[in-house]
Amino acid sequence: MAEPVIQTVQVRSILSKSNLPVCEYSVNPYVGCTHGCRYCYASFMKRFTGHTEPWGTFLDVKQWPPVTNPGRYAGKELFIGSVTDPYLPQEERYERTRALLLQLQGSGAKISIATKSDLVLRDLDLIKTFPDARVSWSINTLDEGFRQDMDSAVSIERRLAAMQAFHRAGVRTTCFISPIFPGITDVPAIVRRAKGQCNLIWLENLNLRGSYKAVILDYIREKHPHLLPLYQEIYVRGDRSYWRMLDQELKADAATLGLDYVTNDDSMQRPFDAPPVVVNYFYHEQIKRSARKDGNRHAGTAGG
Repeated sequence: MAEPVIQTVQVRSILSKSNLPVCEYSVNPYVGCTHGCRYCYASFMKRFTGHTEPWGTFLDVKQWPPVTNPGRYAGKELFIGSVTDPYLPQEERYERTRALLLQLQGSGAKISIATKSDLVLRDLDLIKTFPDARVSWSINTLDEGFRQDMDSAVSIERRLAAMQAFHRAGVRTTCFISPIFPGITDVPAIVRRAKGQCNLIWLENLNLRGSYKAVILDYIREKHPHLLPLYQEIYVRGDRSYWRMLDQELKADAATLGLDYVTNDDSMQRPFDAPPVVVNYFYHEQIKRSARKDGNRHAGTAGG
């Protein structure tokens, strides 16, 4: 894989007011992504960046003035990584996410971090200083072959090991089973693998639209042709019955494990040592709206 195109951009602020149900501010220290996920919903962000390179092959490293009066974010929910993974491999060099955490340390802000990386382990001691901090890892398969087909992030085992380390350190963790590929993602197996080291298990279905719809359908046609009729039912003819059936199956499976199964409830108030709750948490469209807002803002404030 060719080296990504990397540039530094100046922005007026790193914090964006958000309409996501999980936070009041969304934070993305980078624009673009180098994980190269074939199903990336955020690829539409390219039109806000001025880049001509394909999505997944460039990265803008944000520079911003120090956060002023960080105490005004006390008690506020900040979601770090709503669009771009804050712990891409390049974070090891540029440390923009770490810089933000250091600026906010002691502010009383509540942070949630979403990643596919174990580089976040570098900042474990720092993240622990934030009240009610949460870290989530996207895991939609235990099959490393399928994972490699879909992204170039770290292995599933490395993600699970990072999740376990944070959980043992007393930080709330989430296993984000996303996106669920019909007929491919074995949700019950992932739940069983992760349930002892996380507080939440979020579920999000695969949404196909825009440029990556054809990419994924072509992949299914080539690698899983027996599933093509199912994908055509869901993504060409708009039949939602598969998701209704899966919802009932997963609810029943959670019951056999003694786990609560709820909808759109991130259950922050549950005791840390309580079993995880499985959350059917379909907030994909809200993420897109928030990302679009952040993209517009980035396009209007970026410098050279």
